[in-house]
Amino acid sequence: MFRNVTAIHLHLAGVFQRKKAGTSLARCLHQTFAMAKRLPARRLDGIDHNPWVEFGKMASEYDVVNLGQGFPDFPPPDFAVQAFQNALSSDFMLNQYTKAFGYPPLTKILASFFGKLLEQEIDPLKNVLVTVGAYGALFTAFQALVDEGDEVIIIEPFFDCYEPMTLMAGGRPVFVTLKPSPTQDGELDSASNWQLDPTELASKFTSRTKALILNTPNNPVGKVFSKAELELVASLCQQHDVICISDEVYQWLVYDGHQHVSIASLPGMWERTVTIGSAGKSFSATGWKVGWALGPDSLMKHLRTVHQNTVYHCPTQGQAAVAQSFQHEQLHFGQPSSYFVQLPQAVWRYRDHMVRSLQSVGLRPVVPQGSYFLIADISDFKSKMPDLPGDVDEPYDRRFVKWMIRNKGLAAIPVSVFYSRPHQKHFDHYVRFCFVKCRMSPRSRPWTRSCGNGRMNSGPDAACSSWPHLVPACSLPGCQPFPGWA
Repeated sequence: MFRNVTAIHLHLAGVFQRKKAGTSLARCLHQTFAMAKRLPARRLDGIDHNPWVEFGKMASEYDVVNLGQGFPDFPPPDFAVQAFQNALSSDFMLNQYTKAFGYPPLTKILASFFGKLLEQEIDPLKNVLVTVGAYGALFTAFQALVDEGDEVIIIEPFFDCYEPMTLMAGGRPVFVTLKPSPTQDGELDSASNWQLDPTELASKFTSRTKALILNTPNNPVGKVFSKAELELVASLCQQHDVICISDEVYQWLVYDGHQHVSIASLPGMWERTVTIGSAGKSFSATGWKVGWALGPDSLMKHLRTVHQNTVYHCPTQGQAAVAQSFQHEQLHFGQPSSYFVQLPQAVWRYRDHMVRSLQSVGLRPVVPQGSYFLIADISDFKSKMPDLPGDVDEPYDRRFVKWMIRNKGLAAIPVSVFYSRPHQKHFDHYVRFCFVKCRMSPRSRPWTRSCGNGRMNSGPDAACSSWPHLVPACSLPGCQPFPGWA
């Protein structure tokens, strides 16, 4: 032991004698004892970059109107707010742990509510898992069901977490692309024109395919998959014995008379589908972070294993508020007083306002059938100002969004981040906007400076812009315009 102590003493003495004047002791010690072992786990390789962190940080630095990140700027419905207030004040035991897999009143109402929609007898204990948001449900599903070397089919453009979650589980992403159909000159593009090629989709299934991730309504395009399209996916999943992870967080937000269909409701699909939902998207309360997964016990028991060995338990009060909100909604479901009827009617109006506004500044929106988002074609700008500042290999839409933040005071998300790397260059002429906004403070409201032509000036260094008010007045119950901005 003394020999070891002596050796350490001599080593440190040598270090201090050799260190340059002015070098701090702390820095010297840090250099001396820096770990030689690899620190990050290999499953983190290549997934450290996150577009929300990058563009969110930039939007904050420039104090812009942020239409990039997907959250409403209006309050949840009064009954949901009251439910949360009740959860905070009515029962002090709601400050304590509840059941690991979900607060019993919540799992019970979710089983009842979605059992009717899916035409299934859903057991609250075996078929429902409450998670930290839908994001948590997705992560739990990937960790529970995807193994080393398994292939996961991802329909692109895709919500950006699907690829890293597949990789972290040891799986291999296999991409199949929604392809837009050409439109006539002057005709508005629609998310319905973005379709899967049935032959290409079928070719992606192999003996190694474990799962397919479905997102309807889709983020970022806003496509609502038709029943015929879902039947194609279902038949291939059954033919190849593949699990379907169905992300349906925007299921209530569908427009123009379209109908959301859960793939788990199709014949033979309940047994092989994990259906994921979100209270944040359902009740316009994204900060509550309450989500859920529904499915057969043969799948859900593995999700429960992951859950009990990771987060174990979700905050009780948020679950209690969501349970009471669903109980309220169940009494009004399908009626004009239903929030799930009122919300899409109001947001439909915001969408149409956003479409007109983007057209007025020279962008070409793709009209969504559902979700919080629309994408806009920026090809005209790409041809007029192709040399925006940026890295050599940086997709054009990323450079455009950065230019827009710096020069126009408006933040969006480049659509290339929703594509696999080989396909990003083919779809770098779109940007995504969130239109679930109905009021903005003076600090974050688009300003108007006339350029005379009603469109964005074509030069990247232009000082003027002519953005219309992108957001209409709020029409949802309980939503009041920001003071001074009727």
